[in-house]
Amino acid sequence: METAMDPSEESVDCIIVGGGVAGLSAAMTLARAGRSFMLLERGEFAGAKNVSGGVLWGQDLHQLVPRYWEQEDAGWERFIQQRRLTFLDEQSSFTLDFKSAHFEHPPYSGVVVLRSRFDRWLAGKVEEAVAETPGPDGQPVESFIATDILVEQVMVENGRAVGIKAGGEEFRSRCVILAEGVNNLLTRQVGLQDRYVPADHMLTGVKEVIRLDPERLAERFQLRGRAGMSNEFIGYATDGVEGGGFLYTNRDSVSVGLVLGLKDLREKKKTPYDILEHFKSHPSVAPMLEGGEPAEYSAHVVSSGDARVIPEKLYMGGLLVCGEAANLLMNAGKAIQGMDYAMRSGILAAQTVDQACRKGDFGEHALRAYQTALDDSYIMKDIRGFQGAVRLLHDPAMFGRVPNLLCGFGRKFFTVGNEPGRKAGELLLESVREHSSILEMARIGWRGARSL
Repeated sequence: METAMDPSEESVDCIIVGGGVAGLSAAMTLARAGRSFMLLERGEFAGAKNVSGGVLWGQDLHQLVPRYWEQEDAGWERFIQQRRLTFLDEQSSFTLDFKSAHFEHPPYSGVVVLRSRFDRWLAGKVEEAVAETPGPDGQPVESFIATDILVEQVMVENGRAVGIKAGGEEFRSRCVILAEGVNNLLTRQVGLQDRYVPADHMLTGVKEVIRLDPERLAERFQLRGRAGMSNEFIGYATDGVEGGGFLYTNRDSVSVGLVLGLKDLREKKKTPYDILEHFKSHPSVAPMLEGGEPAEYSAHVVSSGDARVIPEKLYMGGLLVCGEAANLLMNAGKAIQGMDYAMRSGILAAQTVDQACRKGDFGEHALRAYQTALDDSYIMKDIRGFQGAVRLLHDPAMFGRVPNLLCGFGRKFFTVGNEPGRKAGELLLESVREHSSILEMARIGWRGARSL
């Protein structure tokens, strides 16, 4: 159904800008409600601009595509059965590892996706939903996905969005959903996002997909069937720069990468690519990648998860903002969450549009229901509730002294020699004094206990 646009067509219920997870989730919800929409994507196809991938947490995908795991063509790679959090120093790693058969039963708590494949698959499911669902009058709904379209401007009349401009043409609609991603130029244009976001509130993500023989991959990571693993890294992975690393298992590849503080990168005069190579060469990481062939590389800016960077308002008359365009992302140490936030916010935005269609009211007061629904959802409750953990992860001690301390303790505790053994408490205290101080560790422990 991907097609060219005709500005002479009658207005639709909603124009969606962006064919990523947020935009496609909004489109699917509108399609199921029988509402007309145009989804405009500037890539050659949905997902064309999203090279690598990560973990889609939660079960909203089951809501959009019921029993997706039974479909042979489903766009996901593996379900997450095993979780790892690894602290690195120069030569060692100290890992918290959890694996459970509980995670084997669908609907899964998380699935690994490669965005180029996943987004294109989800776009196909949106098209199927449009074809299968009539409008409120029982007639077919004329909705479509248009690719290779750069939206240049949101048209605003009397304080209300009434459509968009693209390719020098105007396209009108009853409502606009901005799901344009973190480079939210249109969100800024309508005045909902500050023109300038401080660099210390933004990160850069660098990712590489490395191909591995499926049998070798399964043996290396002890995987059976479609089971997969996610591994987050703290410490030496970032070569002293604020941030952390990750590794996810796909069907026949691994996604490996880093999320790094923009301000810290600039001040320390280091490049993301060099730090990624540094990470991949670590003694605990290199064996995971051995024998693999680099297939894809990408880099993009992401929000730090600091609530202060989220626009105060995500709505105005005739317009809603969702996903990364609203800076909805968080890493509180348990997981990097972004795609699940995009999916849920896209669903909530579309549900608000559906309600507005029923009432015939797209004014600012009516669309405020979206912000209320978002505030009542797990997204904003988590973002606000775990701000302490977000800021703790950006404390310099967390990517320096804490990983060094844990790895130092691990070396002492697990080394067995021909001499009397020492108690764990004594070894831990010794490592604290070598790498930090009792006062600092007490402070971090207190902050962690309160934040998590």
